[in-house]
Amino acid sequence: MGDINIPLWLLLVLAVLAAWAVCASFLLPGVRWYLRRRANRMIERLNASLHLRLQPFKLTKRQVLVDRLVHDPVVMTAVDAKAQEEDEPRESIMSDVRGYAREIVPSFNAYLYFRFGYRIARWFARWLYRVRLGYADENGLQNVPPDASVVFVMNHRSNMDYVLVAYLAAERAALSYAVGEWARVWPLQSLIRAMGGYFIRRSSGDPLYRSVLARYVAMSTQGGVVQAYYPEGGLSRDGYLRPTKLGLLSYMVDAYDPAQERDLIFIPVGINYDRVLEDRSLIRTLDPDAERTSGTHAMRVTFGYLFRSLWMMARKRWFRFGYACVNFGKPISLKAYLAGRGTEEMGREDPHWRGEIEALGGHLMQSVADVVPVLPVALVATVFLRAGDKGLSELEVKSAVHGLIVELEDLGAQVYVPRSDQAYAVVVGLRMLHLRHFVIEEDGLYRTNPDEKTILTYYANSIAHFLPESRREAGSEADGRWRSARA
Repeated sequence: MGDINIPLWLLLVLAVLAAWAVCASFLLPGVRWYLRRRANRMIERLNASLHLRLQPFKLTKRQVLVDRLVHDPVVMTAVDAKAQEEDEPRESIMSDVRGYAREIVPSFNAYLYFRFGYRIARWFARWLYRVRLGYADENGLQNVPPDASVVFVMNHRSNMDYVLVAYLAAERAALSYAVGEWARVWPLQSLIRAMGGYFIRRSSGDPLYRSVLARYVAMSTQGGVVQAYYPEGGLSRDGYLRPTKLGLLSYMVDAYDPAQERDLIFIPVGINYDRVLEDRSLIRTLDPDAERTSGTHAMRVTFGYLFRSLWMMARKRWFRFGYACVNFGKPISLKAYLAGRGTEEMGREDPHWRGEIEALGGHLMQSVADVVPVLPVALVATVFLRAGDKGLSELEVKSAVHGLIVELEDLGAQVYVPRSDQAYAVVVGLRMLHLRHFVIEEDGLYRTNPDEKTILTYYANSIAHFLPESRREAGSEADGRWRSARA
């Protein structure tokens, strides 16, 4: 027999395939076993230290959760109903359901969350802000049952909220949160899923999609997954707290059975910043005449800002963005809440059930509003808006801020005063507003910059819900459903 000649490239391909076969058959199983063993040991240590343990549902493989969701009885009923109503093949509808399930279900990775995500979140938050835990109802938080289904209910000021609260809550729990479609880009979506986030289509009106989403939220709630919930449904555009959106809340509560042992606990969380990263972009959306910019322009502005920040840091002229503060309020037991209203036996079929969900949403939003931190920039901004066009000396600003703090504390607000020094708080707030040209200095007097009054109002609005005159002037959106709960 003669020699068989093969090209060099083919030999290399065969060698690579052979090496891959050896790795897949002998090496990879061992590596997976080793990594799984390390992950399981880490989870055991975490569950020993976390107040709210990682529940089996959160640690279940993603494909298993997808299959459970696709074949859930409620989802299957929705599939059958759509097949009959629209005379569409059931296989086609099931294909849509599988797509929805794969889109929604996260792939939580405890190792990534606590070893990398937590450290990155801590570094990033501290790099941008002076991060402070202003107030926490420690007695209430310590008495939350470890096996309860816990939902952190938060106001939504910035996309930084995800990072900040995950960092501050990491010693108690790993959070799962809903993320809008804006984050469904590679590789961000894979990272968000690994950190426990799940994607939702906020504007989708498809009943079948809503059924799949509702069942996932209900399953995770029943499984004891610790969740983060933004009742406003999106970022505040004008600084005011927004009316409550009831979609996710109804999904959590509809499937809740007060007779079961596991309680559903809502923890109000108030968030505020001396500087919101997206402030100008958010305000811009309120102007119908504003020129719409492209994604390329946004990237150019972002990188330009980062370059300027790094240049200022090199010259030691860069300041962090002031304070970022989080308050944790008194936990609210759904079981106790329903018993107090005498509605624990009421089901979702009851015609008054929707009204009960709205009342609960208003109660939760009011609880969040009550613990929103009052920070230096909001205090100083409010003083300048009250002064109108009048110029104020630094001493007059300090006096007005002192009076405002007393007024807010009498109204029950949680005022964060850095270093317990009100004079220093004024210096911090005034410096931030002056550096950003929201207020201008002339002959030793400070006054509002007319060109920046809108953004100054944005920061003052973050605490406007505490002040009676601001509530009267706010208008319908700022005086939304959540405020009716107090009345």
